[in-house]
Amino acid sequence: MTPLRDSGRDSVPYFTRVLAWFDTAERDLPWRRAGTSPWAILVSEMMLQQTPVVRVEPVWHAWMRRWPTPADLAAATGADAVRAWGKLGYPRRAMRLHACAQALVERFDGAVPRTVDELLSLPGVGDYTARAVACFAFGQDVPVVDINVRRVLARAVDGESDAAAPSAKRDLPAAEAVLATVPPGRRPRLSAALMELGALVCTARSPRCADCPISADCAWLGAGAPSGTVAPRKVQKYEGTDRQARGRLLDVLRGADGAVPRARLDLAWERDPAQRDRALDSLLVDGLIEQTTDGRFALAGEA
Repeated sequence: MTPLRDSGRDSVPYFTRVLAWFDTAERDLPWRRAGTSPWAILVSEMMLQQTPVVRVEPVWHAWMRRWPTPADLAAATGADAVRAWGKLGYPRRAMRLHACAQALVERFDGAVPRTVDELLSLPGVGDYTARAVACFAFGQDVPVVDINVRRVLARAVDGESDAAAPSAKRDLPAAEAVLATVPPGRRPRLSAALMELGALVCTARSPRCADCPISADCAWLGAGAPSGTVAPRKVQKYEGTDRQARGRLLDVLRGADGAVPRARLDLAWERDPAQRDRALDSLLVDGLIEQTTDGRFALAGEA
């Protein structure tokens, strides 16, 4: 990683200007509002994994109305969580959130812990989510790196066309170096600002460099914005995949009041019986659905 540069046009490190930009450009997202509970922030972070804000926001609102505390969700069933998850995708996250709520009740008296290590001990909480909750819910001075932050740092600091594959050994020190350019109390907000910059301006396909607060100091722009310095990431397709087949089967079960016969599931994915069988088996292995003694199928806990 190249050293951080000062623009020479002002007396503060240039990443400070991202904070000023964020003061006017920040989106009004409900989980960012004052008074939002750590639990609500944890739920938002789990939902936002590989899912855009526009799809998450209505589901998040519905979840927080129904389950405003971990104890509320823990008292529900896994099937309730999967059904409420709807079409957010990757429904195992719903089961993990349910297990997380149960762990919070059992081990933390129903409260979300403050430290990264404690958060990492929860089911379904990985390094990014633990750091995000510690940072955004509790104001902890820990680096938080998602794809948007990695892309901003790759371009602005390293002069690359895009972010390389994730690497905690590389990404966390790179983020720490940037955060160190502002006072400790401002670092959680700078983490959020870098994410917003990558989401709204320094985008993967059509970066809006004219609107970027640090464009004059961007190493990538300074090098002439070379393309192809990083191998392109594979785009995950959805149409015709096992994921789509799983989703169709889950749609049937989410819409049912209880267990359904195998024939109803067969109708949900007729194009490839072998793929349907594979999808059904994977849902059983993941614990998202169960099979009754008479051979019918239901969401977990409803067999």
